[in-house]
Amino acid sequence: MPIKLPENLPAYSVLSKEGVMVMSDDRASHQDIRPLRIGLLNLMPKKIQTENQFARLIGATPLQVELSLIRMSEHQTRNTAAEHMEEFYRPFADVKASGDKFDGLIITGAPIEHLPYEDVTYWQELREVFDWTQTHVHSTFGVCWGGMAMAYHFHDVPKIMLDHKAFGCFRHANLAPAAPFLRGFSDEMVVPVSRWTEIRREDVAQVPDLNLLIDSNESGPCLIEDAGKRALYVFNHFEYDRGTLKEEYDCDIANGTPINVPANYYPDDDPTQPPQNRWRSHAHLLYGNWINEIYQSTPYDLSKIGK
Repeated sequence: MPIKLPENLPAYSVLSKEGVMVMSDDRASHQDIRPLRIGLLNLMPKKIQTENQFARLIGATPLQVELSLIRMSEHQTRNTAAEHMEEFYRPFADVKASGDKFDGLIITGAPIEHLPYEDVTYWQELREVFDWTQTHVHSTFGVCWGGMAMAYHFHDVPKIMLDHKAFGCFRHANLAPAAPFLRGFSDEMVVPVSRWTEIRREDVAQVPDLNLLIDSNESGPCLIEDAGKRALYVFNHFEYDRGTLKEEYDCDIANGTPINVPANYYPDDDPTQPPQNRWRSHAHLLYGNWINEIYQSTPYDLSKIGK
């Protein structure tokens, strides 16, 4: 089954050309089934790129998914056209006031990890979002800084600044092969990492409600289940395209920002060589498993979510 998107959203044409099943509002209205309602709270500067990345993953499942784009109410983006934001995004304040409920919500990362959480301009509203998920969202997926922020809000798990950026493609271990979110996963996998902060194992271990599912000797915890909050926290970037780390590296070089070559990304660690995507299959498995778990457990009656 396809993902339902507005026909004029850039992701509609991008995914259609890639062979992802995409459905217009008109076609969806003629189907007598309830699509899964998935929200994307997009905190990334490059909104359209992020929309494409997550829509590609959740649209590859056999289930019909309706994607809703959400933004922070007062924060104004400088990297995406205002017309795009006005046409496709709803401010969280409007979503909250509407009483709408969602089967799933993805909260993205944001390039503000150097700041204490309390210094982020929209931190108070984001805390409202986290609390709102407990009554209006069946399952929440916090990504990178978004996942760290959720773990801090709910469990006081600190983020720790690194002395150098964790940057590249690192080997990770599957610690919970029987977990439904890791169904079909190999014992080891390569995952893109791009962050200046980390969550430490010893801090996770002090919270009984947190279950570490994927870990790396090189880059630390990757995926945590928080069953009590109906949430997953992933600190690395399964959703990245083949060229995303290259774009970040090239941008830092162009800006004169000291940065190491992303490890294990380019052939022979040579930035003149085209990188290869070695994580795509596990990305589809992870998000497909998440969507399937939502489908298996969410109430058919949306009004019963969070009760």
